[in-house]
Amino acid sequence: MIREEMNSIYGRMSLQDIPWNIEAPPEELVALVEGGKIVPCKVIDLGCGAGNYSRYLAGKGFEVTGADLSSEAVKIASARAESEGLNCRYICADLSGDMPENFPGSFDFALEWQILHHIYPEQRSRYVENVHKLLKPGGKYMAVCFHENNTTFDGTGKYRKTRIGTLLYFSNEEELRELYSLFFNILDLRVTEIKGKAGKQLVNYAMLERS
Repeated sequence: MIREEMNSIYGRMSLQDIPWNIEAPPEELVALVEGGKIVPCKVIDLGCGAGNYSRYLAGKGFEVTGADLSSEAVKIASARAESEGLNCRYICADLSGDMPENFPGSFDFALEWQILHHIYPEQRSRYVENVHKLLKPGGKYMAVCFHENNTTFDGTGKYRKTRIGTLLYFSNEEELRELYSLFFNILDLRVTEIKGKAGKQLVNYAMLERS
């Protein structure tokens, strides 16, 4: 269902109208790269969408693979990287279910920006386990998802519909700590604000390490 929904969004909407599509890389990612905390390495951009952050990382010398469950998004991302002469590899994969072949233990860094709130609780353990399998021992995993006290969406429950019809799940820090600790060492987990198209967004920020 989510795959079809995302294919519809990327197939019928302009990138400018997709709420999560922001061209500029997030300040938090830029700070890691520019500060030398994450140096050029093999990285997977989880839920890469149109590939904005993949292209940023490729331009900084990273060897980038972008993964998205939407084949329409992958087409867009591939075309944009090619037009800019950037060497990014893109694959269509649903990491809440299938593990892409030939990738286990391949990556030093996994970037997941505003993806987990699209993945519902019953699918999350499998998803995080798959991310664990993708990383090399000691690999880092940066994850950002909406906090349950985020007030920029209608409603107050854990599940909320957006203006374009997607259904999101809003998390708190405690449930994420329980989820991540099954597979990762938690280096940083906190509630913070990030920039979004609709203004400041309250999110859970996590930096994790594969043991």
